Amino acid sequence: MMQGFSFFGRAADLSGGGQAIAPEGDGPVPPPPEPTPHRPSVALALGGGAARGFAHIGVLRVLERHGLRPSIIAGTSIGAVVGGLWAAGKLDALEDWARHLTKRGILRYIDPVFRGPGLISGKRLSDRLANELSGVDIEQLPVTFGAIATELGTGHEIWLTRGLLSEAIHASYCLPGIFTPAHVSGRWLMDGALVNPIPVSAARALGGRVVIAVNLNSEVFGRGTVIQDHGGPLLEEEEPVVAMRRPMGLARMLRPDRLLRGTPLTGAAATGPRALSGVMIDAFNVMQDRIARSRLAGDPPDVLVSPKLGKIGLFDFHRAGEAMEAGMEATERMMEDIKASITALG
Repeated sequence: MMQGFSFFGRAADLSGGGQAIAPEGDGPVPPPPEPTPHRPSVALALGGGAARGFAHIGVLRVLERHGLRPSIIAGTSIGAVVGGLWAAGKLDALEDWARHLTKRGILRYIDPVFRGPGLISGKRLSDRLANELSGVDIEQLPVTFGAIATELGTGHEIWLTRGLLSEAIHASYCLPGIFTPAHVSGRWLMDGALVNPIPVSAARALGGRVVIAVNLNSEVFGRGTVIQDHGGPLLEEEEPVVAMRRPMGLARMLRPDRLLRGTPLTGAAATGPRALSGVMIDAFNVMQDRIARSRLAGDPPDVLVSPKLGKIGLFDFHRAGEAMEAGMEATERMMEDIKASITALG
């Protein structure tokens, strides 16, 4: 008999037929076990959305509850953070940290720079990640993982699929103008949402047969459209309402929380533009939304999970519990579709 590979601890017969013969003294060879149902490779494409990204934790919790463990994770920005920590077995630690975040606690991770390419260096947060993921390489993870980043200068979409996990995650969330870009293997990298906000294409290219995508911003910009005719004088002009604030010194104006809060530094109309950082973030999110719509139309996922996060601001990190609940609710609503896709493509 021609002996081949080991199958469930027993040498398989590759001779093409006949009953396997047991060595002398043994009884008859038992029949092979029933084959387990084939399950296609399931990939998660986790989109960007800053504080709304804690909803990804809720998504993963529901999938685990239903016995579904993705074999591939592609993440952009906060999606790379949650997906990478889940892949490294650190989701419990991340959830515990997120649920205990307060407005004051967030300030510990804000380290402003006044001469640099970003308002925040991001070193405190990246150091926390590096300590949590000390020495963990992407190649060591039990699942396939890719973090999406954008190269400064060229605009190349960079898939970080090897090297230090903490470096890949850090590069993926470097929001331009807010965080200082990350230097990884000779390239300066920033937030991947500039080029691929919901990385369905990466999830498929990394081997995903069934792709579940999570869009964190569907409720925020979901009704954006084109206004075809606008302009001219108002029908009834009214005196602008001015929200007066007491004068503040330079120290208060440059406080880290004010740099990110998005409220005006001086008195301004209540309905007028916000501070520079707020305008930058709004502009970034409009761009991200339009890119996401275009890319999802060209390469749609098998299932799209859209948590209701419209009331959670980008920097409402202290509302992590609400975001997680929204992610759990949205995933539960889509579980029948997820199971149907897995069955259809199995």
